[in-house]
Amino acid sequence: MKRLDQIILIGTFLGFCWLGMQLVHEFGHVLGALCTGGEVEKVVAHPFTISRTDLSHNPHPLIVVWMGPVIGSVLPAAAFFVARLLRSPGLYLFRFFAGFCLVTNGAYIGIGSFQKVMDAGDMMRHGSPQWTLIVFGIAAVAAGLWMWNSLGSKFGLGDTKGKVDRRATVASAILFAAIFIVELVIGSR
Repeated sequence: MKRLDQIILIGTFLGFCWLGMQLVHEFGHVLGALCTGGEVEKVVAHPFTISRTDLSHNPHPLIVVWMGPVIGSVLPAAAFFVARLLRSPGLYLFRFFAGFCLVTNGAYIGIGSFQKVMDAGDMMRHGSPQWTLIVFGIAAVAAGLWMWNSLGSKFGLGDTKGKVDRRATVASAILFAAIFIVELVIGSR
């Protein structure tokens, strides 16, 4: 039974992290647009697609495009530090999510700078030199890996031999189901 709990915890939490990371990233683009006088036409967030934010008017595209990965990295890290100050139960889930957002946003921008596609391509087309994307990528990935350090045992890896906190497993399954259903319903419109 403990291996089943472990599989459910890891599987559902990775799913939650992927969908949650995309939402926080797109929130950054939306915030960037709203702060610079841009007009958001549509935010695509569906569990079976890569998220995106479409703007009908974008007077400051460089700010808007950078705000996605910056807010998408900083906001989850800030949530972790607040949860730590409040001594929240399941703190390692906050920590893992923050690390996940840092690693994925960092890799997305850093590796994307070589392919010049998606957000990284937009950043470079609007004036960001490639080295800034690479530095962001390295710093974010390194910070994310640091956040993940020593979390394996919380997910039943290593000496714990599959033992995980059942409350975390249930919470993770509920979080994943909730975000999946909300994106499925809203994203289908």
